[in-house]
Amino acid sequence: MNPEDPRENPGENPREGPGENPRGNDGEHPGEDSLRNPDATAPGAAAGNPVRPRGIVVIAVVVALEATALLVAGGWYGTQLLTGAPVLSFWGAVFTLFLLLAFSAWLFAVARFLLRGFRWPRAGALVAQFFVLTIGFPTLTGGYPLAGLAMLIPAVTTIVLLFDKRVIAFASRAAGAPPAL
Repeated sequence: MNPEDPRENPGENPREGPGENPRGNDGEHPGEDSLRNPDATAPGAAAGNPVRPRGIVVIAVVVALEATALLVAGGWYGTQLLTGAPVLSFWGAVFTLFLLLAFSAWLFAVARFLLRGFRWPRAGALVAQFFVLTIGFPTLTGGYPLAGLAMLIPAVTTIVLLFDKRVIAFASRAAGAPPAL
């Protein structure tokens, strides 16, 4: 116990006026609840949050639709596997099914956390769009122009929107605890 430490003796800080307590009447810091629950905001902090731009919503919808397409493909692949469709390797097919479902779940998480304003999903959405481009170009040039365009147009739109300054400003929330240093 150090009598000089103002944290141990609230209200006795020589820089505070008489009877002033920075922790309030209940002994907690005003922003202490936001440390326990990062989604909680102080009463006046809502005005400081940027408004969700339309670009974020478009990106999240495109990514969620891609996740849904992967989920449908995984369901179709799983039913084909269960009905006895011929495969070269059963365990290779099971692994492919697992990859389809895992990638779908990952894209759903990317879409959800993009809408919440986190910064990490921007990279995940960008990588996913590059994967879509690598499938979309051969599809377009391989005789399936509508399917190729259905993949390329949303992917290019998403990539352009990911670098919009409003999207970058909104999606800048860091996850986790405050930095140690």
